[in-house]
Amino acid sequence: METTTDIQPLGYLPLIRQNPDYRNLWLGQVVSLLGDWFNLIASATLIAALTRSGFAVGGLFIVRMLSQFLMGPFGGVLADRFNRKSILIVSDLMRAVIVLGFLLVRDAGDVWLLYTLTALQLGVSGIFIPTKDAILPDIVSEQELGAANALNATTWSTMLALGAALGGVVAGQWGLAPSFIIDSLTFIVSAALIWRINYPTGTGMGKSASGPVQVFRQYFDGMRYLLQNGHIFILAVQKASMALAVSSMFSILQVEIASRVFVLGEGGSTSLGLFYASVGVGTGVSPILARYFTRDQEPRLRVAIAWGYLITGVGMLIVSSLMNFGMVLFGAFLRGFGVAIVWVFSTQLLLEKLPNRIRGRVFGTEYALFTLMNALGAAVGGALMDRLQLGIPQMIWGMTALLLVLGALWLAFGLKGQRFELQVES
Repeated sequence: METTTDIQPLGYLPLIRQNPDYRNLWLGQVVSLLGDWFNLIASATLIAALTRSGFAVGGLFIVRMLSQFLMGPFGGVLADRFNRKSILIVSDLMRAVIVLGFLLVRDAGDVWLLYTLTALQLGVSGIFIPTKDAILPDIVSEQELGAANALNATTWSTMLALGAALGGVVAGQWGLAPSFIIDSLTFIVSAALIWRINYPTGTGMGKSASGPVQVFRQYFDGMRYLLQNGHIFILAVQKASMALAVSSMFSILQVEIASRVFVLGEGGSTSLGLFYASVGVGTGVSPILARYFTRDQEPRLRVAIAWGYLITGVGMLIVSSLMNFGMVLFGAFLRGFGVAIVWVFSTQLLLEKLPNRIRGRVFGTEYALFTLMNALGAAVGGALMDRLQLGIPQMIWGMTALLLVLGALWLAFGLKGQRFELQVES
């Protein structure tokens, strides 16, 4: 069995310079993510201003996550059956049209439209994202895979920091409409860049029988693969673990802190943008720095995931102090730093181990679990804040306790993954 220790890791600049197909995919991600964060800041600010309800804000994140949960498995099947490049282009063009509908949301009576458009936009994203993950090993070599995965994560984080900060400024100074227009334009640019990728017209996976029954059967084949390969299943639930313990409820708390505790800009939109920017900086530098120590070696990647849980917990506790806005932003930075380690390295291990024939369905299932836990966390977080009147520090303490339990489970089972895998294969 070949391991990552046999492969010399490639740097980031050589990857971008030498691989034009990855370069186009990466540039498309840069521009579309910039618009995504404009959209999220504007949507969260708009619904908070229209409803003044933590549960309504939580509902926005529930809709965002549940729509992706429902479409993620379907997206995984599509990615294993049809041309992955074509799926990405069509998804971008559909979202470019959908997000313009946000311009029609004007008052509290239009909240249903905001939820509907969000469901449509993020439902298409549920197809796009597992397809984007599945196509990566098709356009990069094994030597390039670690650098490409880390650079994708850093790009997401950089655009989070830049897009959230700029989105907060734009929304705070010029209103919310420009954010939605910019988002639509970025999807068009992304589609044009992905169109330039040199990718086969067919993957050879779309020749099997079609129809709802066959689609469900193929998806459950992917589920069966996960259940039969415990070392893969453990990796596939890491994002869901972080979503349940941290990401979803923290998204609601960020809105509450920005709109009620440290209020900058219209409705706290600038504060919210700075929150997301701090998380983005943390998630951006994390995979670059951590990869310097892991060197794409599997045992080190697994140990780094354990450290990711610990660093995230420290960041959460710092945020809970609400000492001052600077300390809260530093805690958000650490929270992003730790989450990114878990996210990036669990993805890298999956990319290295999954066979091409099943890759889309596994990533679709992984993304579905992630979005389901995000929705569950958002629902529980919003309800606790509105009905039990729990304060922000108490919420964060509970989240941190759950996070440490999940980290302990990784220590118990995840660190043994490589040895377990060798035993299965032998």
